[in-house]
Amino acid sequence: MSQRVLRVLLVDDQALFREGLRALLSSQPDLHVVGEAGDGEEALRQADRLRPDVVLMDLHMPLLDGVAATKRLRAAQPGCRVIALTTFDDDAYVFDALRAGAVGYLLKDVPSSGLFEAIRAAARGESFLQPVVAARLVAEFARLSKPEPGAPVEALSERERQVLRLLADGATNRDIAARLCITVGTVKNHVTSILGKLGVSDRTQAALKARDMGLC
Repeated sequence: MSQRVLRVLLVDDQALFREGLRALLSSQPDLHVVGEAGDGEEALRQADRLRPDVVLMDLHMPLLDGVAATKRLRAAQPGCRVIALTTFDDDAYVFDALRAGAVGYLLKDVPSSGLFEAIRAAARGESFLQPVVAARLVAEFARLSKPEPGAPVEALSERERQVLRLLADGATNRDIAARLCITVGTVKNHVTSILGKLGVSDRTQAALKARDMGLC
């Protein structure tokens, strides 16, 4: 079976950075850069024309910033996955990007292997946060919110708690499968069950709920 080639759109106002990203991604046979954009408005036009699978989106750009562009892109193309790729690790940027619909948040010092993994995870419908970003997100949520009484930790099996702890640390389904010596399909089933039991809709909310319940 031939490997699916993922269509990637690069959005950053620095042409040299885009050039480096294009060269980096070209080393992977399953990643194909279909276009580039230097601002949010251009990103929307290119995304409408090119229909990428994944968009690597800078946040601080002229005309239309990455957060606003992400929100509009996700509304127009729900199946398109956006990964924020930025130098900013401020809590406000992280929260705003995730609220806008980004499924991943990476800093520009991310190792190439982490970038490749994030793109593939996003295309599979998974969220991907660098551990340092996930830690900041969880810490900020803990600071701003009080624990909910009667959180449904008892509803989770021991295996589901293990999966949830790893998920909250930013691990992908493949990472969790390797750590727990189970299949990726089994991990997906556990994640689906966890989301249902916790009453949340995605992995990021589940990670926040894990901290809320004292599991990490």
